[in-house]
Amino acid sequence: MAPEPLEPKASTDDVVLQTQYMRALSSFEGIMLAQIEMKTQLSNRLNWTIRAGLILLGVIAFSILILLLTLSSQINRISSVVLDINGHFESITTRMDRVSLVMGQMEKQVALMGAIEVNTVTMDKEMAIMQSSMRQMGGQVAGIREHLTAVKDEMGGISSTIGSMNGEVAIMQREIRHMAKPARSINRIFPVP
Repeated sequence: MAPEPLEPKASTDDVVLQTQYMRALSSFEGIMLAQIEMKTQLSNRLNWTIRAGLILLGVIAFSILILLLTLSSQINRISSVVLDINGHFESITTRMDRVSLVMGQMEKQVALMGAIEVNTVTMDKEMAIMQSSMRQMGGQVAGIREHLTAVKDEMGGISSTIGSMNGEVAIMQREIRHMAKPARSINRIFPVP
């Protein structure tokens, strides 16, 4: 077996012990001062890091505040534009109701065209009868004139209905142009790439 290592023997001399004690004490003091200095440097670094972090958080908070204010103002503008568009849609709805009324009148007048066609068939039969009898022709010509007058009146009604429809279409074109203005405003706010 290997012999056990010998422990260093403490000196019995007081001067040597005093010197060793003083060296140990100064080494301990140096170590403690070095640790205190290191802790001071670390605490200074930590303080500067905390200050920089607080400044960075302040800048981020200010940026977020500016972004929120900008977004809220844009949302107000967008909501006003949307309300304006809704008003235009309501106006278009009223115009479309008017157009549907005019279309209903036109349908009634077109339904009268069937009666005119029936009358035309009747007139064709009467013309065949008139060719066979000249005497009956005078009375039939008066009937034809009445039917032609009715046709002329119906055509005048159709013409006036088409004229009013043209007016409604022109009004709708103006409304659509007016409605496109808010959409152009939205395109200026959020340009489409």
